[in-house]
Amino acid sequence: MTATLTAAELDAADPLGHLRNEFHLPGELYLVGNSLGALPKSAPGYVATEFDRWATLGVEGHFTGELAWKDYHTLVSDQLARLVGAGPDEVVAMNGLTVNLHLLMISFYRPTPKRHKVLIEAHAFPSDHFAAESQIRQRGFDPADSLITLAPRAGEETLRTDDILAAIAAHGTELALVMLPGVQYYTGQVMPMAAVTAAGHAVGAVVGLDLAHAIGNIELNLHEWNVDFAAWCSYKYLNSGPGGVAGAYVHRRHVTDQSLPKLLGWWGTNPSTRFEMATDFDAISSVESWQLSNAPVLAMAALRASLDLFDEAGGIGPLRAKSERQIEFFDQRLAQVLGDRVINITPQALEERGCQFALRVAAGDGKRVYEALEAARVLCDWREPDVIRVAPVPLYNSFTDIERFVQILDGIVR
Repeated sequence: MTATLTAAELDAADPLGHLRNEFHLPGELYLVGNSLGALPKSAPGYVATEFDRWATLGVEGHFTGELAWKDYHTLVSDQLARLVGAGPDEVVAMNGLTVNLHLLMISFYRPTPKRHKVLIEAHAFPSDHFAAESQIRQRGFDPADSLITLAPRAGEETLRTDDILAAIAAHGTELALVMLPGVQYYTGQVMPMAAVTAAGHAVGAVVGLDLAHAIGNIELNLHEWNVDFAAWCSYKYLNSGPGGVAGAYVHRRHVTDQSLPKLLGWWGTNPSTRFEMATDFDAISSVESWQLSNAPVLAMAALRASLDLFDEAGGIGPLRAKSERQIEFFDQRLAQVLGDRVINITPQALEERGCQFALRVAAGDGKRVYEALEAARVLCDWREPDVIRVAPVPLYNSFTDIERFVQILDGIVR
């Protein structure tokens, strides 16, 4: 049990501890991978390779060698598919997260006069709320009537599964779309994605997920759960760099459904005939048909560097196992050292949380505490109104990082 072991002992026994050396870690402590992942030391080399190919091959780089740019996005499909529990034909790297949400909602939010409502959480990430609201307006409906926002019970911080399922059932005949996060950005709560998907489908609704805080953090099984669509960014736990290329998933049963409305682009057409420059859209028989433009190769090169490290770790399974050990250790040290002076509003059950801790200072001076952490070069982040988010990422954070953070936090709170 981690309770009987020190941070140093846990680090010594960690089979993934060597991966820490594969990253540049800013500051005294870097515990903010939930916002921006650390830079893999190999990433500059991956990007430099593409600069070299550009310099020496020019336009021929699109068609030359195993790194040919016309197919570059496919180099990450298998790896992303493993991280989300899907097939390579169901996953594509493209665009930014909110762009992908809009593209997918065009296909999967198909309101009718009777069935037009969208269910999201009341504390949704602003982009998700804005996307849902604007899509509703675009279809001629009023968010005041069509947008359902689900909040925790009074005095509680997180959503209860029973309440989510009850809301889906209550609005069932009018519900067109359920769109929830995989992991809630503020509290770190893992949503009951399988149960939500089943409940949504039971009432005839489509189910989509925002996996920005889930991919690379927890184990996912999108295909098995029967999720209709999902989107994510890659600059948090996937360490692709600021503004890194995002990703999208569409369940296999939908990818060849040509009745689905979608925005069309050149890169969504059959690659074997794409350069014939025909104007009849011949959809790729995979999620790639949602692509609009060719891949941002330099951004994808950085993502490849990080995904190769996930492979070196053995995938998300071993990383999640380490994360659970770190969560338990962090819980214990917070309780032992800080007691009730710092409150963790993240759910306590392991299956309901990822690696992020959402901490609230009981004395009410959380902003002062955060600023003191920042002054000490302990990099975490602040979310209004009163939460310090701290994320020990198993790819590069150690148990010693957690111990040092607790000791520094204790000194500041005192």
